[in-house]
Amino acid sequence: MKHFIFLFATILLFNTSTGFSQSTKTFFNEADMFFKTYVSNGKVDYKSIEKNPEKLNRLLDQAAKISVSTSEEKNYQAFWINTYNLAVIKGIVDNYPIESPLDKDGFFERVKYNLGGTSLTLNDIENKKLRANFDEPRFHFVLVCGAKGCPPIIAKAYKPSKLEEQLQKQTVKALNNPSFIKVSEHEVAISEIFKWYKEDFVKNGQTKIDFLNHFRKEKIPSSFKVSYYPYNWHLNQK
Repeated sequence: MKHFIFLFATILLFNTSTGFSQSTKTFFNEADMFFKTYVSNGKVDYKSIEKNPEKLNRLLDQAAKISVSTSEEKNYQAFWINTYNLAVIKGIVDNYPIESPLDKDGFFERVKYNLGGTSLTLNDIENKKLRANFDEPRFHFVLVCGAKGCPPIIAKAYKPSKLEEQLQKQTVKALNNPSFIKVSEHEVAISEIFKWYKEDFVKNGQTKIDFLNHFRKEKIPSSFKVSYYPYNWHLNQK
């Protein structure tokens, strides 16, 4: 009898683990198809999604039932990056047409979504699920807030096997974009992201310019003055 119980528990554990991995893989693949369908050139076709929201709703229903662990670092990070970007799209579509995510009161800090087995806001995903668990400033260049001021959303999902490459590519792309990092004579104007999340960029005696230069092809002199240009909250709409 004890042998039977042990065997049953082993089979149950195997099936649960297999089902979990399959559901995560399915989620990443279907998210990839969704982004490829509705995203191009860093913009989202909210109008088409609003007319046919079934694919988005199905993805978020999947994400509600998936559990990820920080012990599987890349899987965990990729899951929450994708769910953040999908939830932003969901928030905009649910209130469409709007000119900006800020048109919806509490868009980031009060509207809740059922994801990863819990109810949480967009700010919870960014700050509690990602930033609180990992010292990774590159998150700021892949989490897309639905506005033109954000680094552009990509037309594919973030996947565990490619995440390091994707994080690096998007950060390099953003920090070498003259519309995002505006270098002029003796001054560099940067996104307010670097002000709002200052502690992520100036650790261990590093300055903001040091951080930028770590990813830039044309280095910025350390003597340059740093300023911030106004964040563009207009919708990143296709």
